[in-house]
Amino acid sequence: MTPQARVQAAIEILDEVIASARRGGAPADRVITEWFRTRRFAGSKDRRAVRELVYSAMRACGAVPETGRAALLRLAQGDAALPPLFDGSRHAPAPIEAGEQPAEAGIAPRWLEQRLAVSGITGEAAQALLSRAPLDIRVNALKADRATLALPEAGEPLLAPQGLRYPANTPVEQWDAYQAGQIEVQDGGSQLTCLAVDARGGETVVDLCAGGGGKTLALAASMGNRGQLIACDVDRARLSRLAPRAERAGVIIAQTLLMNPNREREALAPFLGKADAVLIDAPCSGTGTWRRQPEGRWRLTEAELARVTGIQSRLLDLAVELVKPGGRIIFVTCSLLDEEGAGQFTAFLARQPRMQAETLTIAAGEPRGGGLRFSPLSDGTDGFFVARARLL
Repeated sequence: MTPQARVQAAIEILDEVIASARRGGAPADRVITEWFRTRRFAGSKDRRAVRELVYSAMRACGAVPETGRAALLRLAQGDAALPPLFDGSRHAPAPIEAGEQPAEAGIAPRWLEQRLAVSGITGEAAQALLSRAPLDIRVNALKADRATLALPEAGEPLLAPQGLRYPANTPVEQWDAYQAGQIEVQDGGSQLTCLAVDARGGETVVDLCAGGGGKTLALAASMGNRGQLIACDVDRARLSRLAPRAERAGVIIAQTLLMNPNREREALAPFLGKADAVLIDAPCSGTGTWRRQPEGRWRLTEAELARVTGIQSRLLDLAVELVKPGGRIIFVTCSLLDEEGAGQFTAFLARQPRMQAETLTIAAGEPRGGGLRFSPLSDGTDGFFVARARLL
């Protein structure tokens, strides 16, 4: 592909990404994969170059662009090599017209920038949300140890005791250690939130929003494969991914529990009042994951934010019924908005007087509203809020 053709390809892909974001369809990475699946003429260098253009353009735009062309024009304003490629030649985008407007720059749609500002995320902290994320792995303590495991490349040790960091796109899933279940891909911040659970062997631990099971696997390792670990979710497809991952990781204590939305208590009845710990990795806006999914800013609406904060509140109250006296609830969201973090946790403590907040001793994050907040700028991780409370 010529440089001009790569720009045109990026425009076409961005048109599909924008349309998918507006209708709540497939994420950008899947859109890109599907686009190239039907265009075999593009070589590996072409695919990498086009993908780079697509993601760079997404990061350059605040509100959702009207078109992919407008998004590329915004990117071109900061890259002098791009405007000459709009030359109208074969497979190239049409020339830039006088007065043609690029997409709006910014961190996010204006209403969302305002919510971030109220939560103390402005300036460099906000800009860091759109930086490029590295690739972090967790060495599986059930099968190996970070200090002695030999890997094809030496990673940077993270604060998390089994964490290592590599450049983005490092092919760790092709390594023998990955195939053998000795390592898992997991953001360093996510690993730190698992430390807040302080899961121990012999305990009964409920992972209330387990999804594909990344944190479940980390908890099983912390428990030394001893105890009872219940991985719950309302999404059958996501929960089904846990079994093969657990088998590869050598996890034998995790059992899955599929729940019906808004009727979770029925499925959890056998565990009411029996849990030593309940982890709520709650559905959220995902503002902390924009480094990996920058189009997430275009998907979020005020109505969706209100919906997920309602779910968070309900799950926190449900968790109180699950823990036994002395048991602990760990609340996690991959968001930097206070209404999904500090504000949510403060409101929970106010309506549940038997729950007492505990100070977390993780040597990272900034104290906020009874918990800790991790951010790309301060901690080099995805954005998270984590807090822990104990039932008196």
